[in-house]
Amino acid sequence: MKYLKLYFRKVFTVDLRALAVMRIWLAGIILIDLAIRATDLEAHYSNMGVLPLHVLHQHQWLPHLFSFHAMSGMWQFQAVLFAIAAVFALCLLIGYKTRLATIASWLLLLSLQNRNLVIGQGGDDLLRMLLFWGIFLPWGRFYSYDATKKGQQLSSPSSDTTYFSAATAAYIVQVGLVYVSTALLKNSPEWQTDGTALYYALSLDQILMPVGRLIYPYPELLRVLTLSAYYTELLLPFLLLIPIYTNFFRMVVVGVLVSFHIGISLTLFVGLFYLINIASVAGLLPPPAMDWIDRRLLSSFRRPNTGHFKKVFKRLRQPAPLSIQVKLNRPLVPRHLLPQLRNGFVTVTLLYCIWWNLSGTHLPIHKLPDSSRWFGYLLRLDQHWGMFAPIVFRDDGWYILEGQTATGNAIDLNQQGKMVDDVKPASVMSLFKNDRWRKYSENYLFVNNAYLRPYYCNFMMRRWNEDNPSRPITQLQVVYMKEPTLPDYQEQVPTREVLCICANEPER
Repeated sequence: MKYLKLYFRKVFTVDLRALAVMRIWLAGIILIDLAIRATDLEAHYSNMGVLPLHVLHQHQWLPHLFSFHAMSGMWQFQAVLFAIAAVFALCLLIGYKTRLATIASWLLLLSLQNRNLVIGQGGDDLLRMLLFWGIFLPWGRFYSYDATKKGQQLSSPSSDTTYFSAATAAYIVQVGLVYVSTALLKNSPEWQTDGTALYYALSLDQILMPVGRLIYPYPELLRVLTLSAYYTELLLPFLLLIPIYTNFFRMVVVGVLVSFHIGISLTLFVGLFYLINIASVAGLLPPPAMDWIDRRLLSSFRRPNTGHFKKVFKRLRQPAPLSIQVKLNRPLVPRHLLPQLRNGFVTVTLLYCIWWNLSGTHLPIHKLPDSSRWFGYLLRLDQHWGMFAPIVFRDDGWYILEGQTATGNAIDLNQQGKMVDDVKPASVMSLFKNDRWRKYSENYLFVNNAYLRPYYCNFMMRRWNEDNPSRPITQLQVVYMKEPTLPDYQEQVPTREVLCICANEPER
């Protein structure tokens, strides 16, 4: 037992400064995500958009989910919640009331994601889980307002910055689960033997980026990159469990994964996915790396006269004119028991998450019972890291929003009202405003999501008529030019599929 404890402490100890960097990075991502989502308040979160509340509750809602955003179908109500979430994210960024800001940011993120599940992607799940584990991590002890308030230095020698708990183990295991689980799900020949997965991924014009276009014509290179990606995901996380040369192996993991996700971002359009994944490994940076970063990049924060954080935080630390405090004569839980209870809860929750992940694979284990999944849905611990797994999506193509004007002309709303034609756009990816719309369009194709189609069709027709009163349309057809990907660079003639036709707004 003694050696087991030493092993866990050796493997799962982290640097508090690295956790602080991860906290700042994640808070920045939340603010960016809110800014992107805010451009579609009406479209994605109101009853006038593509997913009214009654449709959400009828087709997507689970009894254990909750959402403040689902309390009203007005976009103005959503705007207020977005503003509140931004305030808490800003508090998390500067480390003001860090634990409260973390809990509030996590709750509001759950609420926001539950309001529209159709536009979610794997990065959202990881962001949600990192915030959840962050509730139990002391990531406000450095580079934060809380640290200056307590009279702590914003940085100190590395010997004083290491920290170990059940939460650090949960964080590190969670990072590893993302990659090992997705590798276990990729149990098809295109990933494990043929090495054609990246060929099929880069054949998807909806997500093809410039660098991806450059390497697409080289099948042998794509095969090497495919097999390298698969075995990197499957094997690299186990380096985090080696109890010797811990700092070296962590730097290897961080370096490889950062390079891996930068490469993905240059070849495939994945929204904030790559930034979230890079942020997730920032907390793994070992003390020697943080010593260098702190000395070279963050040293000005320690200077008594020029420290940027200290200057700002001194102003924030002015005493409030009115202070209200509530104290209980008897705490609900004795203070000395809180760490044990916290570590116990985190440990049980981590084991639950591991079981959930492994239950989704083909490993011969006893699966997590359906009767136990309510806990995962309640706290949104549910995870499925099926990025291009088990095979890559084959049904490529592009959308034509064919509107009929009052004069009988057919125009394409996706092409700013140009006359309709069946020619593939030079960049299919550019047809999407952002990755949320791209993900929505991907889910829009599936037959089991056919209930979405009239609401999207109606929304696009109404928005066009509001923005173009001189060129209104009387009917809209959502057409998908289907171009399935064939092996070995074979070309497929696109086929025209009409997904929806609308002329009048459906009853809401």
